Amino acid sequence: MDLKAYLADRRRLVDSALDEALPSAEGPAGRVVEAMRYSVVAGGKRLRPILCLAGAEAVGGRAESALPAAVALELIHTYSLIHDDLPAMDDDDLRRGRPTSHKVFGEALAILAGDALLTAGLGHLARKGVEGALDPGRSLAVLDLLARAAGWDGMVGGQAADMEAEGREVDEAAVAYIHRRKTGALIAASVVSGGLSAGGNAGQIQALDAYGGRIGWAFQIVDDILDVEGNTDELGKTAGADEARGKATYPKAVGLDQAYAQARLLIDESIGYLAEFGPSAEPLRAIAGYLLARKK
Repeated sequence: MDLKAYLADRRRLVDSALDEALPSAEGPAGRVVEAMRYSVVAGGKRLRPILCLAGAEAVGGRAESALPAAVALELIHTYSLIHDDLPAMDDDDLRRGRPTSHKVFGEALAILAGDALLTAGLGHLARKGVEGALDPGRSLAVLDLLARAAGWDGMVGGQAADMEAEGREVDEAAVAYIHRRKTGALIAASVVSGGLSAGGNAGQIQALDAYGGRIGWAFQIVDDILDVEGNTDELGKTAGADEARGKATYPKAVGLDQAYAQARLLIDESIGYLAEFGPSAEPLRAIAGYLLARKK
């Protein structure tokens, strides 16, 4: 398939829905809304919402049926990036090739913008269920899934473990624990939420979860490798930052060659879990290959 065209088309769909979902930067809350929009419209791959749409298509549904979940995912993901970049965490100056939120708006407003995006994402999904744009039962199931994936045993828990591991010697098991939660949990939830939104059956949802868990894990391993081998201009964020901060990474734990081998294995396994879907899952297969070969 033409993955480039597919990604561009789905990104346009997601960007339009995001613009509609976000409030206008007017009135007393205008400045925090401006900060919210600044980080959302900065670009990025839109990987999580596109995986959500592809998950819906894989189970025989329409991409549009998963748009409420896709919007929620990108808002939640963007909140996590704003907070991840703060001086109290990774203290980054660049994100998606632009100054980070706290560099533009200050730390206090950046924190509030992140808080607002998290609640806006969950609220958007709930509201679509109330309004009938998404089946209320499916909306509730996806809401529960995303809240868990973003919470203490998912993204937040992984971030906490990542911070605690800084400057320490870590083995592969410790790094895997961090990666599968900090990054992998929300990516897996992205694929599954699409399948749930489109009414996938239990077997399909289980297969999508297995696929998503593996590509999410592999995605972070590739991120680790790119931090070593990439450059700041291409990445859109500071290269070499993980090593400078003493982060727990796969190259640090097992070396670059073994890190790449593990990512390759996970991608191969992920594609295997899509066998039952046939052509409807071709976008997911192509995205898996792209994640391994990406340069940013």
